[in-house]
Amino acid sequence: MKVLIVEDEPSMIELLRYNLVSAGFEVSSAMDGEEALMLIDEQTPDMVLLDWMLPKISGIEVCRMLRRKQETRNLPVIMITARGEETDRVRGLDVGADDYMSKPFSPNELLARIRAVLRRHNPNLGSDMISVADVSMDLVAYKVSRAGRELHLGPTEFKLLRYFMERAGRVLTREQLLDGVWGQNVYVEDRTVDVHIRRLRKALNSENEVDLIRTVRAVGYCFEKE
Repeated sequence: MKVLIVEDEPSMIELLRYNLVSAGFEVSSAMDGEEALMLIDEQTPDMVLLDWMLPKISGIEVCRMLRRKQETRNLPVIMITARGEETDRVRGLDVGADDYMSKPFSPNELLARIRAVLRRHNPNLGSDMISVADVSMDLVAYKVSRAGRELHLGPTEFKLLRYFMERAGRVLTREQLLDGVWGQNVYVEDRTVDVHIRRLRKALNSENEVDLIRTVRAVGYCFEKE
């Protein structure tokens, strides 16, 4: 799971990074709202920790802009700020933040809040079984079925389907799929993603079944929740 820290205090970034990496997360960071939006456009993370007071574009405005875009409207966001008034918390939640933490806070509490928000967005996290729509994956037995029909997937298609299902409802770019399924240090051409998605679709969809993988023109793909 990849977390983007958006914070203008280097010491706070390092504190958060240390605790998140220790907990098994991949971490990137931005020091202003403009840089954050650029990084999210390039490679959408699984979670954003967003400071309220930021240079260039405020955290509140960043959150509002994320909620306006189809690709990021369901992106988990936790606001982190020194502003502890109830009106500020309400405002942060009103613009679409999933949770709100006031400084100073316990790193352990933050990690618990992150995991809780991620579970709300994806109840399958941490489970040996993943179920989305009528598709089920058994991660221990390495089996996949759709509406009770067993599917036969190659290793790459299995990893691709798992990556999709763990992020169901989110639009994923080819770059995200390449990094998440093949790895960041492996060179694979973009069209390779399309080839494996065609194979996955062929395995998933029988003659009368709805195609759960939606192509989003000029962006990427989305695995539908319904």
